[in-house]
Amino acid sequence: MLIKTLPVGPLQVNCSIVVCEETRQAVVIDPGDDAGEILREVKQADSEIKLIINTHGHFDHIGGNAGLIAASGAELMMHADDVPVLQQAAVHAGIYGLSVTPSPDPDRLLADGESVTIGSLTFSVLHVPGHSPGGICLLIENDIFVGDCLFAGSIGRTDLPGGNHDLLISGIRQKLLPLADDTVVHPGHGPDTTIGREREHNPFLR
Repeated sequence: MLIKTLPVGPLQVNCSIVVCEETRQAVVIDPGDDAGEILREVKQADSEIKLIINTHGHFDHIGGNAGLIAASGAELMMHADDVPVLQQAAVHAGIYGLSVTPSPDPDRLLADGESVTIGSLTFSVLHVPGHSPGGICLLIENDIFVGDCLFAGSIGRTDLPGGNHDLLISGIRQKLLPLADDTVVHPGHGPDTTIGREREHNPFLR
């Protein structure tokens, strides 16, 4: 498995490109913007995009969807509860004086406990709402892609429409903190961390 993280867009979202080294098939997680740059990275990795997964539908995480789908024909996936968020992304971006390329609707809706397979790689879907209603995390081996649920030393904001602080904390405690200490956490913004580090030091989880 090859993982490449690429900060994209004005809010520097961590777009993750995960490549199956056996088949060279790739999944792109949270292509927030800069579709051309993402495509160049995929080409450099000698791979082909088969899947695009949005951890949630906020405008800063979905702006590259349309461009990548047009270029690759990849299948788009997300949780059903965030489809309305995805559909309103342009409106939400405008509130902050930004714009976003509208995204097609997802081809497949993901639910808690489901699996997504690409090549020889299988991701487990964990529904962790609170930052947004349909926020999901994607666990594969010793790595978890958490979107805006959890950050190094912080958690996702819950003051946006559909946010719920208690629900987010509960989801993190029930589904993320039981993972092994050395599980690498790939957040939607900022540096990677580990479950053990956040369990011990994150002030929001004490």
